[in-house]
Amino acid sequence: MILLQTLLLVTALLWLPSSSIAQTPAPRIFNTVKLKLQQGKQVVGGTVSSSDPDIYCAMAGAGFDYLWIEMQHSPLSYQEVARMIWACRGAPAIPFIRVPDATEGDIQKAVDIGALGIIIPMVESVEKVKAAIKFAKYPPLGARSQGGGQYGSLWGSDYRRNANDNIMIVAMIESPAGVAIAEQIAALPGVDAVFAASTDLSSFSGLRQGDPQYEAMVTKVHDLTLKFGKGLGGPLAWKNRSGFNFFQGPGESSLIRSGASAALGGAPSEGGRKGVAPLEGTEKK
Repeated sequence: MILLQTLLLVTALLWLPSSSIAQTPAPRIFNTVKLKLQQGKQVVGGTVSSSDPDIYCAMAGAGFDYLWIEMQHSPLSYQEVARMIWACRGAPAIPFIRVPDATEGDIQKAVDIGALGIIIPMVESVEKVKAAIKFAKYPPLGARSQGGGQYGSLWGSDYRRNANDNIMIVAMIESPAGVAIAEQIAALPGVDAVFAASTDLSSFSGLRQGDPQYEAMVTKVHDLTLKFGKGLGGPLAWKNRSGFNFFQGPGESSLIRSGASAALGGAPSEGGRKGVAPLEGTEKK
């Protein structure tokens, strides 16, 4: 009897750990851009360079999937962007920030104020993207510190547990040097999308859209990005190009101009030939 009781006790103890360990809950995904891409849908972001919260909110509720908050080529401060995002908390468009650079300070400020997408400009080294991933992700995936910010009030009290599954990293390839390492960039765990920057590819290569050499660079980025199952980004004018699913849409000034034209009975300008991205910096002000 004692032997039987001992055997039963040992069996119970062996069974207890595996049966009593709580199942790790599935991550809560609140980044709707990530969900849509996983579902095979295209996403479009409107570009915001103004610090006016009313303009930001108008863009956030206009139907865009996300907002491309432009901090590389604008004087926007993180304090201004924090106020913009907070003013329109709960809006359907997810805040993405194109940071000035992949520095610890830039990226941690961006995620602390609530950005769920970090867009890294001028990627010409693998190290730059690795740094972006490191500072955007909490341990054990990265080295983001547990600082203050409005992220919890925006995305919920379980933000820390789910942040790594929601924050997206978008690597921008803007030059032939970036094209040369496209495979290494696309292969990196933690990179969610690779963006072929139409204007700068032209600027840095001296080639125009439609030129066979230019198109060969775009094709290389296209093929390698899809090979590794990542999102493929480009200007909205490339929406009908095969494989592209992550787009940068127009900015506020362009939309105000086209909206005014439509209101006055004119036809909204497409900014050039269909399927050809307009050159950044040449828009009428």
